[in-house]
Amino acid sequence: MEQPLRNVRPNIVQSIRAFTVKDLQAAAEALGHHFLYANLATALNKQDILELISKQYQLPPHNGKNLDALYDLLTDAVHKSGPQTGFVVVLEHIPTSPKFDKEAREQLLDVFRDVADFWAERKVPFRCFYSFSVARAPKPADLESCDEPLLTDKLVDVSPQALRMSSPFNAGYWLSAA
Repeated sequence: MEQPLRNVRPNIVQSIRAFTVKDLQAAAEALGHHFLYANLATALNKQDILELISKQYQLPPHNGKNLDALYDLLTDAVHKSGPQTGFVVVLEHIPTSPKFDKEAREQLLDVFRDVADFWAERKVPFRCFYSFSVARAPKPADLESCDEPLLTDKLVDVSPQALRMSSPFNAGYWLSAA
């Protein structure tokens, strides 16, 4: 049987790229690791992100509701609960909006990088995969009665793989598919 995630370092935070959430979940099960998934598509700001992660990862309520508290929950609290076999973590659709700008996204990912380092020191695999999304403009008011969804209602995956695949001008992509 092929070793799942064999080409992915054991403690890393990286773009989801060619992986699917379903594949990552199956890999976590095959490896006997915890699978933590958070869909952040509805988040508008840092507080929304923290609440969604806490809820979807089923973390215990925390007082600080900040990035330091998230780090503590994913490290010390879990470490004190007993031996861990490993983690496959997914942060899907991290928003790219004015209220959650590039600096805020990097701060969030830095927390997960620090968590990966924490678990690396304890020889426990912690692989975190993420994707970004862009919220599109809402429908104009005069189209509110229209039942058919508009293209602008959808979130767009802007991962490097998706951008590479979406460009008709990327000759390398089209030539490599032949």
